[in-house]
Amino acid sequence: MPGQFEAIPGGGAAVALDEVEISIIRSLAVQLLELIGPGPAEDAPDDPLAELFAEGPSEPPTDPVLQRLLPDAYGGPGSEEGATDADELRAYSSEFRRFTENDLRAKKREDALVVIRSLDALTSKGEGGAVLKLSADESRHWLGALNDLRLAIGARLEVTDEEDTDLLYQLPDSDARKPMVMAYLWLGGLQETLVATLIG
Repeated sequence: MPGQFEAIPGGGAAVALDEVEISIIRSLAVQLLELIGPGPAEDAPDDPLAELFAEGPSEPPTDPVLQRLLPDAYGGPGSEEGATDADELRAYSSEFRRFTENDLRAKKREDALVVIRSLDALTSKGEGGAVLKLSADESRHWLGALNDLRLAIGARLEVTDEEDTDLLYQLPDSDARKPMVMAYLWLGGLQETLVATLIG
């Protein structure tokens, strides 16, 4: 079980994590929350319906990580079918983003919070390392958060395809990106074994 998720009864998953691994995942999840930002109505607590009806931004984010986490719905290779020009694609993307980005950000916040809370519950028992046991629902949130963390790190490492990933294995230990690469690859292994438990 060390370093990989395994299925447990009830449709959940378990993984053994040491103190350093817990600290790394928690820190990354907190950074992800900070990057995604607060909900659109968190400044208006007197109006409980504000978030429900709040429209999101219509322009894509400028941060490359947020661009990867919150991509345009239209555009990119092979997406020109049915669209007359780039302006039309931008208009479609803008409209789609306006009505979906807030929900997407909320989902990503929820996933990251489940990760943080489950790790906090694990460490509150005073154990240095422990076996993290997740319900089926928690496992799905973890899967979403692991995917987001890998996308975020991959964006910082400028990973765009499998060839870029292969090049990461060849980086010398002296390269300043090496710790980020190790986290990227490790999270990928966790994600892969968690997927296997959920579909197995």
